[in-house]
Amino acid sequence: MDKGRKTDEQVIGDAGLYLSEIDGTPDALEYRIGGDTHPYRHVLRDAGGKWDKVKRNWKFIGEDPTSVLADAIRSNPEPEKPEKDGNKPHYWGHRQRLRERFMEQGPNALADYELLELLLFYSIPRRDVKPLAKQLIETFGGFDAVFAADPGRLAEIAEVSYQTIVELKAVKAAASRMGQAEIAEQPILSSWSKLIRYLKSQMAHDMNEQFRIVFLNTKNMVIADEVQQKGTVNHTPVYPREVIKRALELGATALIMVHNHPSGDPTPSQADIDMTIEVAEAGEKLGIVLHDHVVISKRGHSSFKEMGLI
Repeated sequence: MDKGRKTDEQVIGDAGLYLSEIDGTPDALEYRIGGDTHPYRHVLRDAGGKWDKVKRNWKFIGEDPTSVLADAIRSNPEPEKPEKDGNKPHYWGHRQRLRERFMEQGPNALADYELLELLLFYSIPRRDVKPLAKQLIETFGGFDAVFAADPGRLAEIAEVSYQTIVELKAVKAAASRMGQAEIAEQPILSSWSKLIRYLKSQMAHDMNEQFRIVFLNTKNMVIADEVQQKGTVNHTPVYPREVIKRALELGATALIMVHNHPSGDPTPSQADIDMTIEVAEAGEKLGIVLHDHVVISKRGHSSFKEMGLI
């Protein structure tokens, strides 16, 4: 039978499309066009449709678009033809399935390498990135460590582009800001697990020692979170008078000191203990309370307060 003599529904179906009606207001019914829409994307757009990036179908509001769409298909019987499946790179379908699984089942449905792979899609558009995702996690020792890795070390991996490095660093920066916002909205002593989670994300995988201070007000809410010193692999110089001076400048009445051990062992050294006692004693004279000194590492953390050291 000639295509022009088919019903509108048959024309749409033969094009590999399907239409569904979604309840809306009587004056604004919503219609969705799904299926193999890519070859007909220009036709669908010209017919008044809008692409829904999340649901991955075309949305029409108002009148039933069946007749308009069927007429448009009849007048454009040979739209852009997609490549046959046999000519497509094998990872094309995998990418789409991974995206759909993420959106439908959530991030917990994906392994670490799959979540990293999902991110790499956007900086490496035309290559199978599963091997690279697994390589990055293995090279740096874990999912979190990939985002914390130094740009120079990331650049040593041939498949990692400048765009990929920017993407990974941007994701880490976004997570950092979200973590900062989370701990800034409530008294920190009653949100201790959130603080530790945030500090681990910032410091656990750093290859050099850094010393930071979380400054608190009279309600124990964060007024500043600052990295005071950065050092070598196993040493960061800390001067107690500078710690107290900065607390006075900010009007802080309490503080939490934090530093990391790149070795992975969070056990405080004797030098850590001596310095902590000096800061606590100096602060006490000026009404500034040292709540804790936390040592962060990739294998855990230690709290001076919990260990009875302050």
